[in-house]
Amino acid sequence: MANDQHSAPGRGLTDEDIIDIPGLASRWVRLADGRRAHYITAGDKGPAVVLFHGGIEGSSGTAGWRFMAPVLAAAGFRVYCPDQPGYGLSDVSNPAYLDNSIKARNDFAKMFMDALCIDKAHIAGNSMGCITCCNFVVSNPERVLSVMFIAGFLDNINLTTLVKPSDGKFNPKRYSQEMREAVQWDGTEAGMQRLMDGIIYEPKAVWPELVRMRYLAATRQREARIKAGKAYGTPADVADGPDPNMQQIFQTAGRIQKLTIPMIYMYGMQDVILPVENGYVQEDYAPNIQFFYPQECGHQGQTDQPEIFNAAALEFFRDGKVSWPTAVKANVSLRRPIDPRVVQEPKGGFPKPNPGMYADPESLKIGLKAFDAVPA
Repeated sequence: MANDQHSAPGRGLTDEDIIDIPGLASRWVRLADGRRAHYITAGDKGPAVVLFHGGIEGSSGTAGWRFMAPVLAAAGFRVYCPDQPGYGLSDVSNPAYLDNSIKARNDFAKMFMDALCIDKAHIAGNSMGCITCCNFVVSNPERVLSVMFIAGFLDNINLTTLVKPSDGKFNPKRYSQEMREAVQWDGTEAGMQRLMDGIIYEPKAVWPELVRMRYLAATRQREARIKAGKAYGTPADVADGPDPNMQQIFQTAGRIQKLTIPMIYMYGMQDVILPVENGYVQEDYAPNIQFFYPQECGHQGQTDQPEIFNAAALEFFRDGKVSWPTAVKANVSLRRPIDPRVVQEPKGGFPKPNPGMYADPESLKIGLKAFDAVPA
C-alpha cells in the first residue's frame, strides 16, 4: 500500500529524543498535582482535539498520532497528544506519577485539559487510550464534543466474551503464534523492532527513528518503575480491578449506552492483539456507537491506514458525520442498520444489514460487494 505519510523524508530525533516531524511541536505543562506533563501539539486555532495513545511499552503521543495530528491541524483544529502516565516523556520524578491505572489516567486527562484551559474537546484514543476515552466521557460528559474510539475496550461493558488472539479468524498468517498470544518487549532495541513489526500491519510505518524513540522512552520508564518497585502494566483495565468503590466510579456498562454524545469506533479487521471479534461484541453492547471495520488494518489503525483514519476523524470532528465515500473506504459496519446521525446517507440509501458477512474472511469478501451497488 503506497502512502506518502509512511515514507515522509527528513526525519530524525530531536534533543528530547522525539521524532522531528514538521508541524508537530514538543511542549510541557505543569499539572495541578505538581507533575510536568509532556505533550505534542499541532495547530494554534480552532476547536480542540485531544488524542490518547495506546499502552504497549514505548508508546507516546508522538508514536501514536504522528500521522493524524498534522492533518487535523491543517484543517483548522488545535490538536493535543499527551504522554499518558508511565509512557513517553511523562514525569518519573515521583513514584505516584508512574501510576497508570484507570483512575490515574482519568485524573491525568482532566488535569491536563484544565492546565491548558481546554473546556471542551473532541477526543480519540487507541487501545489503552480507547479505555481512557471511554471512562473520561462517562465521568466528564460535559467536556466532550465527540469521541472516536480505536481498537480497544469500552471497559467493563463486555468482559465475559473476549476472544483470544489465537482464536481470531481474521489475523494475517504472517504474524507468529507467539506474537499473537502476547506482546512483550525484551528490553533491547532489536526487541522493540520485533514488537513493532508484530503489531503494525503496514511495514513502511515502522521507521528506524520510531523504533529508536520508543526504545529510549520505554527504557526510561522501565528503569523508573524498577527503581520505584512498580510493575509494568495497567492493573486490570476494567474499572480498576476488584475494588467495588472504583467500579462504581468507572462503571461503563449501562452508562455509556445512555450517552447522546456522537461516537464512532474504528476497529481494524486484521488486529493481532485484540482480534476484531472483540469489536463485534462491543458493537452488540453499544447501539449508540457507529462501528467501522477497515481492511488491511491492525491494532494501530491510524498508523496502518492514516489516509482513511485521518479522513474519518476530520469529517466526524468537523461536520459531525463521516461522508459516504469515506465510510465505504473505512468499511462502515453492516452488522446492524447504519446510523444516519453520524454517517452521510447516500442517494441510493444505506445497504441493508448483513451480520452474516462477518463470520469469516470469505463471507466478508462477498458481503463487501454490497457497497459497490450503492450510488454515492
